[in-house]
Amino acid sequence: MRRLSVRIAASVSLVVALLLTGCTSSDAPGAPTLPPAPTHTQTVVATPVPQSQSAIHHVFLIVLENSPYALSYGAGSNYAYLSQTLRKQGTLLSQYYATAHYSLGNYLAMIGGVAPNKDIQLDCSHYRNMINPRRTAAGQVKASAGCVYPAWTPTLVGQLSDAHLTWRGYLEDMGNLSGREQATCGKPSLGSFSADGTQKAAAGDAYTARHNPFLYFASVVDTPACAKNVVPLPQLTGDLASAATTANFSFIAPSLCNDGHDATCVGQPGGPAAEDAWLSTWVPRITASAAFRADGALIIVNDEADGDSSACCREPSGPNVAYPGGPVAALKHATGGGKGGGRIGALILSPFVRADATSSVPYNHYSLLRSIEDIFGLGHLGYAGQAGLRPFGSDVWLPAARTG
Repeated sequence: MRRLSVRIAASVSLVVALLLTGCTSSDAPGAPTLPPAPTHTQTVVATPVPQSQSAIHHVFLIVLENSPYALSYGAGSNYAYLSQTLRKQGTLLSQYYATAHYSLGNYLAMIGGVAPNKDIQLDCSHYRNMINPRRTAAGQVKASAGCVYPAWTPTLVGQLSDAHLTWRGYLEDMGNLSGREQATCGKPSLGSFSADGTQKAAAGDAYTARHNPFLYFASVVDTPACAKNVVPLPQLTGDLASAATTANFSFIAPSLCNDGHDATCVGQPGGPAAEDAWLSTWVPRITASAAFRADGALIIVNDEADGDSSACCREPSGPNVAYPGGPVAALKHATGGGKGGGRIGALILSPFVRADATSSVPYNHYSLLRSIEDIFGLGHLGYAGQAGLRPFGSDVWLPAARTG
């Protein structure tokens, strides 16, 4: 009954959204915006889901960096813990694709179903609100520049809050160095012309704002919910102590030194060895938690694949750029022709998936968002509502919940 009521409420929100219009323009994140508050639903579809998927109440999403499928899961993988130990525990989505280059556009696709503009493709080196944003079809926003979506752009975490469900973002190293970024929420301290000082790792603080998607939606970053829910990674340990203190949705991002991005990394090894070590520390904590063991699902993805701009699933380009995976000319001529972020694969661990299994069904970051929305009985935002886009189905989830 609760899921039905959420879908009914979402349908009402959609009608209201269609009647409202508005735009904003400001260079300074945090400036007042005039349009109405976001409606956290774009397209509502009553999608039949496997029984086991309906039993999931805690989703953990770990986002790693820049590794194509062959390097993560292929025969020559440098990630032994990921490709062997964890691989045997869950279901591998071998045809899972990123949606953009560079990093930031992929993170925003997972949280808002939105396609990038040019500044987002270049990882928002200058943190500022979108310039003259306006609504376009399929829940997209057209803007000539800037990277913080206006307050009327809905998000997954807004949907969860509206449904009285909880969420948290856990960012490693966030706040380690005073003055580099906020200790909670993680907004970067800005240099001249709003330059983001977290683009590169610093000694003792390898947090980067571009891996914190919540900063790029004014409906989150300009509200108290950001400081409350976007917190340093160590807080996850305490939150996992009981199912009651574990958020329904947990977004988890390692630092630049531990996500596979940098090797070496400001005096640390970085690269595959550091990523594997990080996973071997945090994944067992999650999978041993009461929330995971009772009704959890852990999804591990990379944001994008280096040197590969291929796509799947009839990925739309969006209203701002012709090539979501081609911010520079070289990527437009890479494998895939700039259409997406490349083949990366995804691994799902859960009591409700098969161990040591593989699905070859094509999925991407928009599919991921749609699947999480389906788990919680929410409508579909942006390109997660694309006609014909598949959420994770019976190839992933067991046909019935395990008992006993």
